[in-house]
Amino acid sequence: MKVIDLRSDTITMPTEEMRQAMYKAEVGDDVYVEDPTINLLEEKSAAMLGKEAALFTVSGTMSNLIAVLAHTRPGDEIILGNEAHMLVAEVGGASALGGVIMRNIPNEIDGRLELSLVEQTIREENIHYPRTTLLCIENTQNRCGGTVLTAEYTVAVADLAHRHGLMVHLDGARIFNAAVALGVPAKRLVEPVDSVSFCLSKGLSAPVGSLLCGSGRFINSARKWRKMLGGGMRQAGVIAAAGIVAIEKMVDRLAEDHANAKMLAIGLSQIPGIVIYPDRIQTNIVLFEPPTGVTPQEFSMRMETSQILAKPYGGRRIRAVLNRMVSGEDIKETLERVGQIVRESA
Repeated sequence: MKVIDLRSDTITMPTEEMRQAMYKAEVGDDVYVEDPTINLLEEKSAAMLGKEAALFTVSGTMSNLIAVLAHTRPGDEIILGNEAHMLVAEVGGASALGGVIMRNIPNEIDGRLELSLVEQTIREENIHYPRTTLLCIENTQNRCGGTVLTAEYTVAVADLAHRHGLMVHLDGARIFNAAVALGVPAKRLVEPVDSVSFCLSKGLSAPVGSLLCGSGRFINSARKWRKMLGGGMRQAGVIAAAGIVAIEKMVDRLAEDHANAKMLAIGLSQIPGIVIYPDRIQTNIVLFEPPTGVTPQEFSMRMETSQILAKPYGGRRIRAVLNRMVSGEDIKETLERVGQIVRESA
C-alpha cells in the first residue's frame, strides 16, 4: 500500500533538474559574498518580490528571527496574530534571542488582523510601556488553513502601521501560493511591507532554504545578524542552485496543489461525520475535524495505519497539506481509505 504523505509540503523532494543544477553549481565563499550562485539567487528573489536586496538563509524560522532582530531592540514590543507561525511554531525565538515582547491579537477566520484592533494594540508613548516597533503578518496564514491576504488588505494594514511609526514584516513562507491563488504577481502582495521572507523548501520543492528580502540597508543589517546566529554559509551554492530552479520553474505548478486540496476537501465533506468547509479552501492546506467521539490523535493514528500521514493541528483539527508528491489519483485513494476508516469507526 502506497504511503500518502499529507503532513506538510516540506516533504517535497528536489526535481531532477534541481539535482543537476546542484551538481553543476559554481560556488564560492558566501560569507565573503563570493558565491556566484547564491548571489544570483538573491538577485532574482529580490527582483521577483520588488525589493532592493535579499539574503539566503537556511530556513523560514531563521529569516523571520533575523527580521525581528534587524527591526527591533531588546525590550521592544511586536504585534502579531495569535495563530502566527512566528508565535506558535518558532520556539519563541523572537523573545528568547531578540528580547522582544510578542503581543498577540486574534486572527480572523480568514487570517486577517482586524485593523481597529491592531490600532488599539499599538502602545502610546509612555514611560511605563515598551515601545511598539514592529507588526508581523503572514500570507498565506498557515494555521487558518492556508488563507490568503489580498494586496488591498496588506496595503491597508501596512499604512496603518507606518502611520504609527511601526515597521512591517511579512512571513511569506507560502507567498507564491497566495500569488497563484489570487492571480497576481507576488511583488504586488508584498509591495507595502518593509521586509518579507519566503521558503524554497515547501511547495517550491527545493531541499532547503529561505530568502529574506527588503531594502539594501535592511539586508546589510540582516547579513550581520545571520552571521551572529551561525547562519553564515560557505560554498552553499550547491543548495542555492536548487532554489533558482524553484523560483523559475515551480511557482505556476502550485495551482495543481490548490486543485488537489479542493478535491480532497469536497471529497471529505461527502464522508458522513467529517466536518469541513470546502468553500474556505484557498490554497494547499486542508483543515478538517474527525467524526464526533474520535479524537484527532486517534483518527490520525488510524489514518497512519492506512498509510495516510496527516497531523493533529490543535483543538479537533487535522491538517492535510497538498504538495508535489501527492497526485490527483492519490487524493482519490485517500478518500477511499478515510471513508473506510470512518465506516469501521461507526
